[in-house]
Amino acid sequence: MLGHAMSSLLKARGALVATSLLLAAPVLAQAPQAGAPPADAATPPPAQAQPTITRPPELVQQVEAQYPPEALAQGLTASVRLIITIADDGSVAEVLPTEPVGNGFDEAAMAAVGQFRFSPAEVDGVPAPVQVEYVYHFTLTAPEPEAGAEVAEAEQPKATLTGQLISRGSRSRVPNATVRCGDDPDAPEAMSDDDGRFTLEVPAGTCEVRVVATGFQLYQTKEELKPNETTEVNFYLAPSGSGLETVVRSARPKKEVVRRTITREEAQKTPGSFGDPIRVIQSLPGVARAPFISGELLVRGSNPGQTSTMMDGVEIPLLFHLLGGPSVVNAEFIDQLDFYPGGYGSQYGRAVGGIVEVGTRKGASDTLHGSVKVDLLDAGFFLESPITDGISVAAAARRSYIDTILPAVLPESEGGTLSVVPRYWDYQLRVDFGAKRGTANDDTAVTPGGARSSGYIMAFGSDDQLRVVSTGPTTERDLELDTRTNFHRVKGDWTYRKGAMWSVFTPFVGLDRSSVDFGLARQDGRTYTLGAREVLGIELSSALTLRTGLDIVFEHERYDVSFPAPGGVEYVPFPGAEPVGQQLEEQIALSAFDGALFLEADLQVGRFTFTPGVRGNLQSVGNTRNLALDPRLWVRYAATSRTNLKGSLGLYSQPPETFRFITLPYGNPDLAYQRAFQSSLGVEHRFNDVFNVDVTGFFNRRFNNVVSPGQLVTNEGGGVFTLPYSNDGIGRAYGVEVMLKKDRASAMDKWSGWLSYTFSRAEDGRAGPRPQGGGLFGGGGAVPDDSTYGLSPWDQTHILTLVASYVLGNGWELGGRFRYTSGRPMTPLASGYDVYDSDRNRFNATFGPYFSDRTGGFHQLDVRVDKSWRFQSWTLTAYLDVQNLYNAQNVEFVFNDYRFRREYEVPGIPILPVVGVKGSF
Repeated sequence: MLGHAMSSLLKARGALVATSLLLAAPVLAQAPQAGAPPADAATPPPAQAQPTITRPPELVQQVEAQYPPEALAQGLTASVRLIITIADDGSVAEVLPTEPVGNGFDEAAMAAVGQFRFSPAEVDGVPAPVQVEYVYHFTLTAPEPEAGAEVAEAEQPKATLTGQLISRGSRSRVPNATVRCGDDPDAPEAMSDDDGRFTLEVPAGTCEVRVVATGFQLYQTKEELKPNETTEVNFYLAPSGSGLETVVRSARPKKEVVRRTITREEAQKTPGSFGDPIRVIQSLPGVARAPFISGELLVRGSNPGQTSTMMDGVEIPLLFHLLGGPSVVNAEFIDQLDFYPGGYGSQYGRAVGGIVEVGTRKGASDTLHGSVKVDLLDAGFFLESPITDGISVAAAARRSYIDTILPAVLPESEGGTLSVVPRYWDYQLRVDFGAKRGTANDDTAVTPGGARSSGYIMAFGSDDQLRVVSTGPTTERDLELDTRTNFHRVKGDWTYRKGAMWSVFTPFVGLDRSSVDFGLARQDGRTYTLGAREVLGIELSSALTLRTGLDIVFEHERYDVSFPAPGGVEYVPFPGAEPVGQQLEEQIALSAFDGALFLEADLQVGRFTFTPGVRGNLQSVGNTRNLALDPRLWVRYAATSRTNLKGSLGLYSQPPETFRFITLPYGNPDLAYQRAFQSSLGVEHRFNDVFNVDVTGFFNRRFNNVVSPGQLVTNEGGGVFTLPYSNDGIGRAYGVEVMLKKDRASAMDKWSGWLSYTFSRAEDGRAGPRPQGGGLFGGGGAVPDDSTYGLSPWDQTHILTLVASYVLGNGWELGGRFRYTSGRPMTPLASGYDVYDSDRNRFNATFGPYFSDRTGGFHQLDVRVDKSWRFQSWTLTAYLDVQNLYNAQNVEFVFNDYRFRREYEVPGIPILPVVGVKGSF
């Protein structure tokens, strides 16, 4: 009589959190297997990144599968790999096969597993649906001997099989995998440890090895084992699909109304990003498209410089290399990316727009890993390795050679050319101590009374050089600009947790350097930065958590400048000429301090979650002292298990840049904090485990913003002049953001992507009288009739983005991104005749109504094709990323001839195919 047995292995792995657990060891389909280990015998590797599974699902009710009669008659065995969706009440919502095996095994396994019951999984303490992988084994056992039969079994010599399980193509170790000889349920088996090592003692002879590991294909081979000898092997397991096979579909409770988190794996293959995850921000709702040369982030109608960019909690001066280049962080170094378009908590400050925080990852804890990437734009490498137990290191560097390629592909317009020559490099180095990658995170629970410390030291920096030259006939204007900017940061991070209390201390030092040559003007600047951040939290109960902290930055800036004396200050123009004053040489030094105390709480009351907070800010520059208090409130209401309502409101402050506080006539030492009121209201709904939608409306009002030129001021002697800067800028922005996202349900699901749309209106203005000459940046440029608000130069009414990716199979993947944005506002020329100013010996322009026209709308299609080859210990990927596939002539800038008779449009980058290869191990 034939019997059969089932062994099950379950592992849940989130898009942002990885955890594995053994729900059940081998058990009989008809009766429990004697001597089976308990379900919690294996220790699961905890989360690697937030959100965190605080309570994994446990199998509480199992239904035995019926062995298919025909397969039983033929003596067939099988392992059926299934994707199970476990609802937040523990029931099985859906069962899908990932690798159909036929012969009735799939149907039998699905019918049985569909009746399983689990204890609900919890994500950060909240019941949540999860999707897991489950392997159901059908095996055959030999018939029991007849009663009274004598069983003479000779003692067989033993042999030892030991080795390591390695992921094919990456050299990563495979933990928590089951290794056994043959299909016999009574056969000995072993579980691999965190380093993928296993040891198995079996009878000598032929061992039909079977290795079962979640996320990997079933591995089978034969090993000849000699008596009383040890055989050491390495088994290379082939991954069964992408890293998104098993996904936690319910995110942890947010502390912001909108926080869009992007993982490295999700973003690296987004078309138009050239493999750079951070560039995906430009495809998210609420982000307007900046001119291709700036690399600025324009979030919810804010102006350039009003969105803070951070790396591991430390503010950096720029996120992207110039000319709209890649981010200043190597893609392989990124763990995840958090983007807050608004409504963020009181832990964040120094911004009246949004917040972007890039999180880097620990170095590998198993062995040496790395990658090398080379394409037409730049080349870079990434390495990570353990040094000793609990200490790992990761390093990356990149250098561009676009400066030798781009001038050959930039367009030439009739009557003039625009040449842009950029060059950049960046580096990152991180040393971790404490917990290994793959072990418990610093913010996960510890045993009662226990404590843990971990931390890291990191250095990173970036350098950019850019020269822009616009040339043409002698009747055209020439523009020459040479600029270089770089920054360096060294930071530490120490995390301590004991019981319900945790602390994160982050000190850092920095050096920024910049130089600009613009005509006769030259400026060389250097900024030294010293700062620290401390966040202390305590979980008082399951419904109440408190966080408080300190955030301080000290800056010392030095500038060497050379420029002509400002007209009207020391030299008065005379009729018939534009005088050139004396070339002024200045050495300026200035120190500034900005600090903040913050306090916030998370309070859960029924279906409501409240996060009130307050941030107190102090700025000290010279004899100037500025204070600002920013109260904030975030509210979420769980209407159903799939629908949440959310809202926020609060005040936000941003200190003016330190260099603006220099003495008159070059600065204004009396500047104050820039302020903003932000509010939002939205709803998010999860249709199923694949589709979800998020709709958010926002209204932001900015005031006390720094504008240039500033106020009109009367001297003691009665003269009138204009301040270089003042806090007269005001602005407002309102709109609606919509994001519909489709995730991959399993390895069998080929499609993923999202559709985002933003409708917005951004306006700027001045609180005081409009100075002569106006000004278009930083809130200046009021309309000629002196009404309070005028259209912002950065307004884009409609922003539409469609991103889609399809897995073709056999290592091929295809993706596309289409973007459309409204054109930027512009003030058109009103006449074709000359207006000559004889006093200044130049022509003046006659313009139409202020911002009454727009440049043409921007539209572009980007396409990316990837092909990967997985070898035994490394992977090779080749890709073609084509930007602007149909070569749209999008207008980036508009120039006028010296008589202001004609407008010349300068298009952006034409079709740009980038071919690259990447090897990783």
